[in-house]
Amino acid sequence: MARLKNLTERQDNSDWCGKRKNYTGAERDCGLDSLLELHKKSFILCFACNVENVRLLDRVSSKKASIGSLYLTATHLIFVEHLSDSRKETWILHSQICAVEKQGTTATGCPLLIRCKNFQVIQFIISQERDCHDIYISLIRLSHPVKYEELYCFSFNPKQEGNEREQGWNLTDLKAEYNRMGVPNNLWQVSHANRDYGVCDTYPAELYVPKSVSTPLIVGSSKFRSRGRFPVLCYFRQDNNAAICRSSQPLSGFSARCLEDEQMLQAIRKSNPGSDFLYVVDTRPKLNAMANRAAGKGYENEDNYSNIKFHFIGIENIHVMRNSLQKLLDVCELRSPSMSDFLWGLENSGWLKHIKAIMDAGIFIAKAVAEEAASVLVHCSDGWDRTAQVCSIAGLLLDPFYRTLKGFMVLIEKDWVSFGHKFNHRYCHLDGDPREVSPVIDQFFDCVWQLMEQFPCAFEFNERFLVHIHHHVYSCQFGNFICNNNKESKELRIQEKTHSLWPHLWKNGIDYKNPLYRQDHSQTQGVLRPHTAPSNFRFWRSMYNGFEKGMHPRQSVTEFLMAVKEETQQLEDELEILEEKLARLDQSNLRNRKGEIKQLHKLEISTFDQCLANTPQDYTDNGKPFTSCSPSQADEDSETTILTHGMKHSDTDLSGNSDQESGVADLNCRSPNGGDFLSSEDNNKNLSVYSEELAFAVA
Repeated sequence: MARLKNLTERQDNSDWCGKRKNYTGAERDCGLDSLLELHKKSFILCFACNVENVRLLDRVSSKKASIGSLYLTATHLIFVEHLSDSRKETWILHSQICAVEKQGTTATGCPLLIRCKNFQVIQFIISQERDCHDIYISLIRLSHPVKYEELYCFSFNPKQEGNEREQGWNLTDLKAEYNRMGVPNNLWQVSHANRDYGVCDTYPAELYVPKSVSTPLIVGSSKFRSRGRFPVLCYFRQDNNAAICRSSQPLSGFSARCLEDEQMLQAIRKSNPGSDFLYVVDTRPKLNAMANRAAGKGYENEDNYSNIKFHFIGIENIHVMRNSLQKLLDVCELRSPSMSDFLWGLENSGWLKHIKAIMDAGIFIAKAVAEEAASVLVHCSDGWDRTAQVCSIAGLLLDPFYRTLKGFMVLIEKDWVSFGHKFNHRYCHLDGDPREVSPVIDQFFDCVWQLMEQFPCAFEFNERFLVHIHHHVYSCQFGNFICNNNKESKELRIQEKTHSLWPHLWKNGIDYKNPLYRQDHSQTQGVLRPHTAPSNFRFWRSMYNGFEKGMHPRQSVTEFLMAVKEETQQLEDELEILEEKLARLDQSNLRNRKGEIKQLHKLEISTFDQCLANTPQDYTDNGKPFTSCSPSQADEDSETTILTHGMKHSDTDLSGNSDQESGVADLNCRSPNGGDFLSSEDNNKNLSVYSEELAFAVA
């Protein structure tokens, strides 16, 4: 393999992660040259390499394979087509690679199959088996880092200025979010018992608990809960004081009990004066919960906890979900499947059945809070997978704020990041136990999309927003979804060394706006009540077949509406600019018109004065000199005075002499230019018009 050649800047029609213009990853701004500088500093590879005459196959259609160059860098695998008019590029982050398969050599070359965590599948044909083997070995190593510092987010630099990094992390302020919900108040308080993560190392430092709960009670309850995850507040509804709390399963076994834990649940119930009971929702199948009893865990005994109503939901564990997704992806990778094969595979995967179970749990909690005004405690086994799913779905159903761009970011930070969802383990950021991997947040995004399909006007964001967040959960480009909990993030100084995803999405918010969203729409306000009949759940092709362009239309209705809206906005901006130019031209013309009127009036006054200067009265007025009006004094009163004065003297002279005797033309009969002069009445009218024009010009 040869050393990597410098490439020219990417063209506008280039691809990133295989999808033309759909992904706006910030790393595209740095260019290949900047990446090369990054690679020189990388401890993973001290060089970057390329392979020529590589073919990229279209796995869906029979379209001819694209021929180009394959570049391997410290962070990306890049394929650049050779066509001079397009030079389309396909960028694949190493952190996105799930599996690499080197297939048997054929007459055309050595096939290399790459499966990505964002459900992209790419197949290259490399002419030389040696080159294929080198690429294969390199990708295996680069896609399975062993230390956090090897992840892309620690070297990614979007070239932000000053304190933009800190401001980006503060965009989702969870303290402000709890204040928006109305806590702390006379029912709930903030507790600093976990300030140093000493009570529970997977919880945030600041937690909200009932007002009556003391620190010893918190410590006692945590010792009776798996992983120390005692019941805490995650959502408060101000209009009826109902709350959603979360925890892990109790260490009850078959008969164990804990007085502090029982008092904790009673305190949660009493924090809602409008209800005399508390729902306890176990999201696991009952059989699974009972099996955990044999390991000393289990669920709450209603005989020990007074005034609770226990409810099982039946969401399967992470292992079942992982297998279900794999079966779904196997169906998606079928080439030209028949309708029966596709539907059978979809049903056999059980994926939509699991999505419905998660949705049912969220709906149950939302109804309990909104309609029964009852508080709910939610848990699964450890309280960081199924609990996060159903609590966040319930929040979306209850609160319109979480259905906005900003609110959805806050929701993920609150219910997933801060409460210790294990991003590293679940999404295989570092090389680890494959049995820990599971598509937990993938299912959450699928549930949100199902809601968006039923309520197209209720969400401010569009499908693209969900797809991009999902992409960056796996990309490791930003620091939001790297660690398993807040304690790890603090120890790694994530906010100091990496950048947040949210300001990047917020800056490009216009790309993620739903054109059907209206703040005053009935769907936008209040609680959503979705239908859960099986016919209401659909296969999300833009997620699972998003890279297979032959599998679905090139443009959805929503994308078409967004394009129309963008075009309309551009036209409105152009109209505003033209209106501003027109206003400036009108002002300029008005100033010119005023100047012309002033000049015209000066000319008329000057001509009139010259006419008066040709009469004897201009030189003698009963032995007194006559003073004419200057242009600067030419207001309406002065014009009237001049006219009256002149006409008075004219009448006196004419009474004694005829115009033949004096040799001077009659002023009442001649114009200043030598023509017939207007009558006194017409003359007064003309002067009045001049006065009005003068007043307008001065104004």
